[in-house]
Amino acid sequence: MTTAPMRIVIAAALGLLMVCGVQAPVRAQSSRMFVAPKLSSNNGAEIYQHICQGCHMPDALGAQGAGKYPALANNTDLKSSTFMALTILGGRSNMPAFGAKHGAGAMFFSPPALSYEQIAGVINYVRTHFGNHYADPITAAQVEALDKAP
Repeated sequence: MTTAPMRIVIAAALGLLMVCGVQAPVRAQSSRMFVAPKLSSNNGAEIYQHICQGCHMPDALGAQGAGKYPALANNTDLKSSTFMALTILGGRSNMPAFGAKHGAGAMFFSPPALSYEQIAGVINYVRTHFGNHYADPITAAQVEALDKAP
C-alpha cells in the first residue's frame, strides 16, 4: 500500500514529466503556444469549412453550449456585407478577430489572420449559401477600405 508522502512524490514526478514533455517542444516552435496555421486558399467554401463551421456548424445553423454561436443560415443580418466584413475583421461578442490589424495571431491562442481576399471570399460564400440569397459580392478592396477606415 502506498503511503501519503509517496503518493505526493509520484504525483509531483508525473506532473513534472507532463510539463517537461509538453511545454519544451512547444516553446521551441513558437513564442505563442496555440496559433492556428495560416490558410493559403481564397476559396470561401474551404475557409468556411476550415474555420467558421467549427462554431457555426457545417449547416450554418449555429450552436449553443459553452458559448452562443449565431446561425448564419437564412440570416437577414447578412444582407449587409459591410456588417460581415467588420465582424470578421474585428470580432464580435465571443467571436475572435480574424483581421491582422485587430489582433489575430497575437494572443496566447488565436485564429489565423485572414487576408482581404480570404475575408471577401468567405463573406461571398456565406451570403450565397445556407438559404441566403444576397448576390451583391464584396471585393477584397472594399474589405481593405473598411479595415483602414478610421
